[in-house]
Formats: sequence, structure tokens, C-alpha cells
Amino acid sequence: MAGIAVQERNAPQTYMQGIAVPAEAVNPELFFKLTRRHTMLERSVPYTGQSQETFELRKSDVLSSILVRFSGQVTISGVVNSTARWPYDLITARFTANGASNIINCSGLKLKIRDVMKNSDLTDRGVTQTYGNAARSQGTLARAGESWGVGSNSTALAAGTYDVELEWHVPVAEDERDLAGAIFLATSSSDLTLTLDLRPISELFTGAGTANLTGNIQVISTKFSIPVFNSSIVVPDLSLFHSLIQSRVTNTIQNGETEHRLIGQGAGKSLLRVFGQVYNGAGAASAPLAMTKQNFGKQMWRYGNNETPEEFIDGHHMRIDQERRYNSDVGALWGVFCHDFAHENVFRDTVDLGTTAELRLVTTVQNSVSLASPALEYVTETVFFAGQG
Repeated sequence: MAGIAVQERNAPQTYMQGIAVPAEAVNPELFFKLTRRHTMLERSVPYTGQSQETFELRKSDVLSSILVRFSGQVTISGVVNSTARWPYDLITARFTANGASNIINCSGLKLKIRDVMKNSDLTDRGVTQTYGNAARSQGTLARAGESWGVGSNSTALAAGTYDVELEWHVPVAEDERDLAGAIFLATSSSDLTLTLDLRPISELFTGAGTANLTGNIQVISTKFSIPVFNSSIVVPDLSLFHSLIQSRVTNTIQNGETEHRLIGQGAGKSLLRVFGQVYNGAGAASAPLAMTKQNFGKQMWRYGNNETPEEFIDGHHMRIDQERRYNSDVGALWGVFCHDFAHENVFRDTVDLGTTAELRLVTTVQNSVSLASPALEYVTETVFFAGQG
């Protein structure tokens, strides 16, 4: 009709992880009915001793997880010892997505630990590897399909060439069933980068002889297709980021009880678990202290002035609790401690970092332990809404 302006209406939009999508496209129930899982090799590169490798993932689908594989050989000649960083701390994974930098920044061993904590149906029982010159058949975190080649934290390694097969699971989504924390990629504005920092060979092996590591690094993604229904895409609720951030504290570890304020606290974040190890020893001799009552007294977490919701009376108490939860004796070999708020009931037990102020990790090292260059390495696992960091 003449003289009447026609106003076009734009479809309402919502933002997920900084990416605009039509509001009506968010339909988790329909998404899970129609989507299909895709597992694909993103890229394979040779390992030649480089210090870093960066992978930009393909911009398609919804990303739930990344598998990093190392397949190669280690050649030992002369007098060579392995450190406790061999084999799993060969890598540190750093993951950036859609403007959120380093939402995952975690060493390889901590990724292996987290994998067992999240998936307690996994088991390393009966898988024999060598640690400290002794054969171990539980608590190694190894899978039957993996091979360390040579033992960890072991001396006088036998000369020869050995096959090495290792893998690390990078949990982009906190849960691969409901895809909480998965990343939306089906747009040209998506930005997704996985950076692997590769530990120098001198920090993996020591001695007068030589250790040479060769092989290939593979990055394999697991994604879920974005279906189309009634001419519109369908996506799940992707409003959350999932984060694993590792920190290292070197100046406060001492005999007796010490408190460490957790890094990265803030409103909008929920803490799922905090876990780590206490390393003892200088340089290449550094190794995790076993979680025993001889090494550790009370293990606790606190907030506010002096609220202490949970405490484990000694290291052995924590070790037994963890084995019951995770079906792996993670405390004995790798000295792992964990305060887990998501294993049994994530909605009931998670800690709101906006209202639980000044959250601290409390570690008690027994007075009988001789400390040399001790360090606390811990990981905070959180979920938070996109746009909050």
C-alpha cells in the first residue's frame, strides 16, 4: 500500500561462545536425535625434537574432544636414566577457542589423571609398566594399547630401540553425553587452535649416554554433525566453556600445613575438581611424593575465614578414597590428590567460585619428609558461561 513503510524483522539471535546463531536453532533434544558422531584425523606431523607444534582444527560441526597420539621409537645408548616426566609429560596441551585463550592449559600427565577421574570405567589394572626400576601392574594410568618403551623414573636403562605408543585425551566438553562445554565450529568466524608444547629430551632422560626419540604426532577430533530441520540448523546448548588450567607453586611448600589460594577464582565459574601432585627433588631428580601417611598428613580445602568442608586425615585416607572413586590407585605411584565435586553429583556438589570466596588448597607434608626444591602442581577444572573468564 502506497505511503506505508514496510519494516523487515530480523530473526532473533543468541550468542553461544561468542558466535551468533538463530535463537530457534537451540534444541538439545532434537539435536541429539538427529546428530551423527564424526571421528577424524585432523593432522599428522613428524616429531623431530621440536619444541612446539600448532594445529588449527577444521571449522565444521560441534567439537567434543581431541585425541593426541604419539607413535614412534626411543633409542637408548650408553648410560641413560629416565625422569618422572617420562613418558606422559612429553606434551603440554594449550587450547584456544572462539576468543577464549588457553581454556585448556594442562600437561600430559594431568590429562591422563583427569581421564581416569572422569571415566572410572577405565582401568589400568593388569597393565604392566616399569616405574622406579620396578614392574607395576596398577596405578600407572597406562592402557593395554600403550607402550612406554622404557620405564619411568628409572636408572641404567638397557641399550636398544623400543616402540613407544602414547595417547592423551583433551576433554573439550566436560561431558561427551550432554556436550557441556563443546565448541560450535560451523561458521567462518570460529577460531580453534591446539598448541602442543613438547618437553625437551633433556628433561625426559639424563646420563652420560644418549636417548633419541622419533615418531609422529597425530591429532584426532571427535565432532558431532549439526543437523538441519525445517530449513534451520539445530544445535545443543553451547553456552558454557569447559576449562582445565594447571598452575605450579614453588615458594610456599614446606613441612607442616600450608595453604595455597587457588588461581583463577571469580563469579560465574563452577569448580568441578582440583587435583595435582607435590614434586620433590631438584632438576631431573624431581618426582611426585607418593600419597601415603608417611609423606602426607591432613589434606583439605577451605574458603572464607576458616570454613573447612572436607578433610582427609592423612595421605593414605585420600589414596583409598580416590581408588574407590576412580578404579585406579592414582595416589600410590603418581602421588595424586584430588578434591572432587563432580564425580557423584555434579549439581549438588560443585563449588560456586562467585560465592565461595578465597578458596584455598591445604596440603600437609609430614615433618619427617626431607624436602629439596619442592613444588606443588595442581589443576583447577571449571565450567563457566561464555563471555566470562
